[in-house]
Amino acid sequence: MPFAVEILVVETRGSAPREAGTRMWLSTAGTHGSIGGGNLEYTALKIAREMLLSGEERRQRKFALGDALGQCCGGSVTLAFQAVESIPEEEDEQKDLQVVLFGAGHVGKELARILGRLPCRLTWVDPRPEMFPAEIASNTRVVIEEEPAWIVDEAPAGACYLIMTHSHALDLEIVEHALRRGDYRFVGLIGSDTKAAKFRARLRRKGFPEERIRDLVSPIGLVKSGKHPAQVAVSVAAQLLSLSPLEERRQAASPST
Repeated sequence: MPFAVEILVVETRGSAPREAGTRMWLSTAGTHGSIGGGNLEYTALKIAREMLLSGEERRQRKFALGDALGQCCGGSVTLAFQAVESIPEEEDEQKDLQVVLFGAGHVGKELARILGRLPCRLTWVDPRPEMFPAEIASNTRVVIEEEPAWIVDEAPAGACYLIMTHSHALDLEIVEHALRRGDYRFVGLIGSDTKAAKFRARLRRKGFPEERIRDLVSPIGLVKSGKHPAQVAVSVAAQLLSLSPLEERRQAASPST
């Protein structure tokens, strides 16, 4: 008897909850992942349970997302069901968003809590071991480092750097390391407009080109929703999820010719 059933979105037409290639699994221990929720997912899980009980190995079915499923998306989704012996430890989409978070203060803790539930890989850095919570999400690697700026050198290309340490001097050092690399997807610094202006002025005095200085996003957050740590964290997480490729952002920031 198979250990689990993989549910794969093979094809979508029109409006659909998730894109083709999305997977989820049902095992004797529970579910892993999601194909978008709602009655589509409920029906898919019912089919997967039937397959687990009967030993059926594969099935494919097309669903119209209309009145029959109680969903008003209006499109259609084709699902493939496959019996499997194991469930991957993590989904491939986690590789798409690599985040390095500097700082385990109030906002850092709230942000790590949110990112720990999103499809990303998080490296969380702070020199103070007592600042980290007892429980850490499975997609999160904690680094306790007396010289946090050096962690920038270990990050993968295309990483997103979020800088919110307890020290403005340390913040500046990390910003400099990240901007010098140049292969980042996002460099964000927490703080006020005044702090951001002072940092940009210091970077100019240190000889950083204007293109790199413009890449520094500060203040961070998709919207100014308030100063409560959880409000700031939600806004920053939303900004990460809305990111466009760096080259597109550079072109948008450049003056037209």
